[in-house]
Amino acid sequence: MNNCVISDNVTIKDNVIIGNNVIIEDDCFIDYGVIIRDNVHIKKGSFIGGRCILGEYLMDFYSDRVNKVHPLIIGENALIRSETIIYGDTTIGDNFQTGHRVTIREGTTLGDNVRIGTLSDIQGKCNIGNYVNLHSNVHIGQKSVIKDYVWIFPYVILTNDPTPPSQSLIGVTIEAYAVIATGSIILPGVHIGEDSFVGAGSVVNKDVAKETVALGNPLKKTFPIQDIKNKHTGESVYPWKYTFSRGMPWEKLGYEQWLKSENLK
Repeated sequence: MNNCVISDNVTIKDNVIIGNNVIIEDDCFIDYGVIIRDNVHIKKGSFIGGRCILGEYLMDFYSDRVNKVHPLIIGENALIRSETIIYGDTTIGDNFQTGHRVTIREGTTLGDNVRIGTLSDIQGKCNIGNYVNLHSNVHIGQKSVIKDYVWIFPYVILTNDPTPPSQSLIGVTIEAYAVIATGSIILPGVHIGEDSFVGAGSVVNKDVAKETVALGNPLKKTFPIQDIKNKHTGESVYPWKYTFSRGMPWEKLGYEQWLKSENLK
């Protein structure tokens, strides 16, 4: 453990292993059995659950078993639950949360307020925005791009190989405020438009336009998102940003007023 900077008020439980060039800021809690490899920076207020591995080796380690410089930066107030593995060459924003046994591969950038559910898997070289919610058992293929305020529900798969097996990977792009419902599969290179909704169990083999509902296996039916109504009240519920605010930056103001306050409209 060389060239490490660990604040005085950090809690480190038993059987924690810390590598070289590690920074752990104020008020962090490192639970039992955590492995923190070289060049990891954990910012203040973060909780690292038992048996997590941070800064995991990339493939270039295995040829000579020397850990190269692949930094991992974890933002403030992270809550990383037990047995999560995060590789080096990864940058994570503030207020990050995981469930248990999440895997995040190298070359990934995550914004602020991202939540990733239990057993989800991000396969690296991905770009994920702010306030993105991935529920449990979600698989995000390499080169995926997920913009701000996207919801991805359990057992969704974003694929990336149009002629498997090959090395010609084409990632999926999901624009802001889109919703991908449970069990959907998005095929390589597909573009999901802003404020769109992919219905449960759909296999999406072509682009989905902005504010569009896409349904079917394979995709067969599309219609305007405004046509979805609340089954109890009959009121429109999409785009969801006007009717749902829990955990969002507009929670206290409402979406329209928040846009005005942020000079975004």
